[in-house]
Amino acid sequence: MQNFEIARENMIFGQLRPSGITSPALIAALQAVPREQFVPRHLQRIAYIDEDLDIGGGRVLAEPVVLARLVQALDVGQNDVVLDIGCGTGYCAALLAQMAATVVAIEEKADIASEAERLLRDLDICNVVVIQQKDLRAGYAAQAPYHKILINGSVAEVPAEILSQLADGGRLVTVLSNKGHMGSAVLYTRSGDDISMRVLFDAATPTLPGFECRKSFEF
Repeated sequence: MQNFEIARENMIFGQLRPSGITSPALIAALQAVPREQFVPRHLQRIAYIDEDLDIGGGRVLAEPVVLARLVQALDVGQNDVVLDIGCGTGYCAALLAQMAATVVAIEEKADIASEAERLLRDLDICNVVVIQQKDLRAGYAAQAPYHKILINGSVAEVPAEILSQLADGGRLVTVLSNKGHMGSAVLYTRSGDDISMRVLFDAATPTLPGFECRKSFEF
């Protein structure tokens, strides 16, 4: 085994399995996708540590345990269409692509979106479309509804426009921030016109730019 392959196995069996990651499809995806290729070269040697990694432009690649637990909660099926919001360099989209029929990955920053496109192409991942879009809070209505939606980063709230893009029976996961305190990973589920929310676990991850708490007008 190469060093990266060993590090990948250590991440899965030393970090993720003890943290409750049991989905065979997700474990297979984690084994298949080379996480080190989605971070800057100077960070590749630490790509598998359980920490957020700076990928530039104020963006991070989320720590493996938090990301894997969120993806597992999505319960992605092989016929699902998934929306990946704030895809960064495309690591999460690559994981989702192993499990879903189609992944729509949207990214605000043009240079990062281009890098994601290149990396996915180099890995011959053909069921992901990367779309550069300035306002991530709008989701991507053109391909809605989605069976599953993941927001990459913490948010002060989930915009109603994104929730409206969930299909009946659809699931959305993200981390809700808590004003400087530990946030909460949450799962939203649509049933007809009703959307319910359930807290999954405590989690801390950087805020996705554009999803900060909006200041209210003060008289």
